[in-house]
Amino acid sequence: MKKKFLALALALTLALSLAACGGKDAPAQDGTSDAPEASAPETEAPETPEESPKEIDLAAFYDTLRAENTWPELMNPTEDAAMTELLDSYYPGLSEISTKQCGVYVAAISAAVGEIALVEVENAGDVQAVEDIFQARVDYQVGDDTNPGGAWYPETIEGWKTKSQIVSKGNYVMLAVGDAAGAAVESFEALFA
Repeated sequence: MKKKFLALALALTLALSLAACGGKDAPAQDGTSDAPEASAPETEAPETPEESPKEIDLAAFYDTLRAENTWPELMNPTEDAAMTELLDSYYPGLSEISTKQCGVYVAAISAAVGEIALVEVENAGDVQAVEDIFQARVDYQVGDDTNPGGAWYPETIEGWKTKSQIVSKGNYVMLAVGDAAGAAVESFEALFA
């Protein structure tokens, strides 16, 4: 009986800590926002989406990124149907876009700076929408002078502000956040060379 109570208490603690880490509502996707627009981190210049010359296995690419660089412990809310609500709160609108592949890997601890999102869209016209969703995630995590960011901790907010990169090639879009973001972008671009 004590083991069941302990397991229930741990599950409740985990659920409450996840809710506390999410703390704020995600930004609206209707183009309006309650907060002033934060300055965007440096990103690749927008490209005109074009058909990718070859198929890229994004799950295998993610495994390569994890093996080549140091990332915090990441969890994948796209693998578990029970985590769909979490994914929708982090990336509102992403589940409404037709994708061939979609992998989102978020830090298991909110104080860690690290996130990777990899998407291959069905239609090239959706590339900009995915980039906008990724940018909205960064903006939400960074916050502004009035509202603290969703990343909450000053060092984590600064990490999201300075170590976030969004890049696209053809129908593929990637968001990389963390110390290894630059290396991840280089690896992503090398897939298309």
